[in-house]
Amino acid sequence: QVQLVESGGGLVQPGGSLRLSCAASGSWFMLYSMHWYRQVPGKQRELVATITLGGNTDYVDSVKGRFTISRDYDKNTVYLQMNSLKPEDTAVYYCNADVKLSAYGPLSAYWGQGTQVTVSS
Repeated sequence: QVQLVESGGGLVQPGGSLRLSCAASGSWFMLYSMHWYRQVPGKQRELVATITLGGNTDYVDSVKGRFTISRDYDKNTVYLQMNSLKPEDTAVYYCNADVKLSAYGPLSAYWGQGTQVTVSS
């Protein structure tokens, strides 16, 4: 019932910038917190950034001051602006949303398909 589609990944040189987008579509009662995760082969998926329904944000320490998460409520889209990129930021980035399909239903997590970000010279 909920689809998340990421875009904006690619190859960038160290020090460069990228902006990821994640558009939610479908039908729901409420879209709560939205998150960006990343994963490299052989490692656990890591929570990178969170934005709540009220607009509060949080970041993993390694990206603080470099990444900014934002949200367009009208477009049901979350963004991740990534600046001063480092090779260690290379990963597949996934969008995640906490969703209630109905007012009294459970809170469920939905995932996008992921977008590759490669930081290399």
